[in-house]
Amino acid sequence: MTDWFRENARDLPWRDPGCSPWGILVSEVMLQQTPVVRVLPVWREWLERWPTPAHLAAEPSGAAVRHWGRLGYPRRALRLHAAATAIVAGHAGEVPATYDELLSLPGVGTYTAAAVAAFAFGRRETVVDTNIRRVHARLVGGTALPAPALTAAETRRAVALLPDDEALSVQWNAAVMELGAVVCTARAPLCDACPVIDACAWIAAGRPAPEYVPKGQSWAGTDRQVRGAIVAVLRHADSPVARPILLWAPVDLGIGVPVDVPHLAGHAGPLAALHGLQAPTEQLERALAGLLADGLAEETEAGLRLPG
Repeated sequence: MTDWFRENARDLPWRDPGCSPWGILVSEVMLQQTPVVRVLPVWREWLERWPTPAHLAAEPSGAAVRHWGRLGYPRRALRLHAAATAIVAGHAGEVPATYDELLSLPGVGTYTAAAVAAFAFGRRETVVDTNIRRVHARLVGGTALPAPALTAAETRRAVALLPDDEALSVQWNAAVMELGAVVCTARAPLCDACPVIDACAWIAAGRPAPEYVPKGQSWAGTDRQVRGAIVAVLRHADSPVARPILLWAPVDLGIGVPVDVPHLAGHAGPLAALHGLQAPTEQLERALAGLLADGLAEETEAGLRLPG
């Protein structure tokens, strides 16, 4: 499998030998529940703007949210800012190299700590993401999909499969992850292109159907959609936005930008998109309260804005 990876791996900037540990940490956080094609331009912008943790930590957390773009789950931007601040304060501005040190950073969980330790520092760590779990389930377990949530048995299996050699273990993690991302996909696996098809327990079992149907995450009409629309307005605003403007449209936005929100001139699109959702007032208020509680927005006497 590692030979297949060396010949077929996608050319991604965070895989470049010259990529910094910080660049790899940023990529791992951005790639959580977000496809590569959406991450690439934002990752490049971030690394150009904030090439080190110190550069990001020197700016307010709101800057991280503002430049998060449309990656979704903007709390990840706050976590990266908090991690950068902790790296500057506790690690002399250098991303720590061990799993335990990485895990101690705010917002860094077990997967991210293992992935950064492996891919940035070449350490032997068991990396388990959705793609790896699916490959393991099919190749070894003979099932179409892994369990809905990570189990202790899956973790033990991943540990057992990891090569003892440190360098080989890093290549193995990357190879299995890549195989799951581009060949052993969830809905339409390209089995004929799989380098380990002859050893696949799922193929040998006749490709049994999944024991459950994965539930796709809904979006339209959810609080998450409304939260994202509010954040988009705050990202484009040049100054705080009054609460009533977020909760309802002062004028027909199809005519033009409301005269009482000049700081949104030229950026009427996000405000129009928010009101175009026609979300009930109670949902708007609930979404806004959630953003305030999560630290993704703050309220001043002048109105709402991204965290300062």
